[in-house]
Amino acid sequence: MEIVIAILALVIGLAIGYYITTVFTKKSASSQANIILDEAKREADVIMEKSKLKAREEELKIINDAERTASQRLSKVQSSEARAKQREIQLNQMQGDLNRKKKEIDSKENQLRERDQQLDERDSHLDARQHQLDNRNIELDALVAEARTQLEKLSGLSAEEAKEKLVESLKDEAKTQAQGYINDIMDDAKLTASKEAKRIVIQSIQRVATETAVENSVTVFHIDNDEIKGRIIGREGRNIRALEAATGIEIIVDDTPEAIVLSGFDPVRREIARLALHQLVVDGRIHPARIEEVVAKVRKQVEEEIIETGKRTAIDLGIHGLHPELIRMVGKMKYRSSYGQNLLQHSRETANLCAVMASELGLNPKKARRAGLLHDIGKVPDDEPELPHALLGMKLAEKFKEKADICNAIGAHHDEVEQTSLLAPIVQVCDAISGARPGARREIVEAYIKRLNDLEQLALSYPGVIKTYAIQAGRELRVIVGADKITDEETEKLSAEIAKKIQDEMTYPGQVKITVIRETRAVAYAK
Repeated sequence: MEIVIAILALVIGLAIGYYITTVFTKKSASSQANIILDEAKREADVIMEKSKLKAREEELKIINDAERTASQRLSKVQSSEARAKQREIQLNQMQGDLNRKKKEIDSKENQLRERDQQLDERDSHLDARQHQLDNRNIELDALVAEARTQLEKLSGLSAEEAKEKLVESLKDEAKTQAQGYINDIMDDAKLTASKEAKRIVIQSIQRVATETAVENSVTVFHIDNDEIKGRIIGREGRNIRALEAATGIEIIVDDTPEAIVLSGFDPVRREIARLALHQLVVDGRIHPARIEEVVAKVRKQVEEEIIETGKRTAIDLGIHGLHPELIRMVGKMKYRSSYGQNLLQHSRETANLCAVMASELGLNPKKARRAGLLHDIGKVPDDEPELPHALLGMKLAEKFKEKADICNAIGAHHDEVEQTSLLAPIVQVCDAISGARPGARREIVEAYIKRLNDLEQLALSYPGVIKTYAIQAGRELRVIVGADKITDEETEKLSAEIAKKIQDEMTYPGQVKITVIRETRAVAYAK
């Protein structure tokens, strides 16, 4: 193509040269025509060279493309040959495996044929033996019938009558043996259960940290000087009346130096009164309007703190999904006390004891911890219904959608309702452990001494009792009786009577163990 273009360009150049030579005058025709022809030839040569170079480049390009395509095809062919060789090797390996498996199958088939032959031989042998046994059984049946006939003639009893007598004798013997076996099992179970129960209770107590609290019905508010008392009382007592009306707490201002007594049975109200009084004294502005404002603000703060305490307690114990109202009641336990124990600490302690004991018994510790925390929820209601706190707590738990076994454990921990799950006795025992442990309930010294004296005097009132000792903080009573007045059998009866009388007539924490001691002493003197 480039060659044709070059020729055309040459022809055009010649035509142009020829035209120019004809146009110009004959004067310069020869010289100018030669110049133009030379230039046209040079241009034609340049064009020819360029066309040749382009043609050469295209040829080289075509050759390179062809070589590249050939090398690619060659590499593909080589890779195909390698894959074919690899497949051939794999096929040879598979053929070898198949041959080996075929040989194994053939050997197993031969073994199975041999076993079939052996089994056939055994079957024939067993058939022969079975035939012999059938014949022997027939002979034995005939001998047994003959022997039975002879025994009936000798004993004078039929076979049915003899069988009935034998069955009756075997029944009596079996009953006797079974009763002895049952008694052994019961004794062993009681011993094992007692040991296991003691182990679980001791381990539960050892693994749970305890705290003590003191029950009171007054709060002492300390002041810097007695001048503040007059400001708290106010003109004609208007400030103190406004404070008592707003808080519901009796404020006692007497001659006690640098102290004001807040008296009331509701610890939440006492705390509100204490905080409000503290803010009023710090602020210095004490008048009825300010008192009402501060008391309302403090009441809101205490309510928020109650909710926060309930949430923090639930989180600490790993209890989730409690109703917000139950959380608020748990927080209110912080300001309640029962028999000298802070109610929240008692409930936390009971919850931890329940979890430990449940895990030892293979039960769900989370449910046990939940029931232990909520078991005294009936002591902190917003209203005061005339119901035992256990029944009230059960109704509250049912109201806020707690599960049935947890509700039963709450209601049955003082035997107000029947126990229907294993959680109920666990909560009952752990509540008793927490309430009866030493230091849990603090008593006034006079009441404590009076209770010990009453225990001793009660035991001394029985005939035959010589001395009595109340020990272990009144949790054990040892009674010494005269050996000449009471027999060993009567000591058991005496201990039971004393225990029943203590249970009916006295109030005490936990339980009291009564030990009656009877001994005989023989004294002689060598002179």
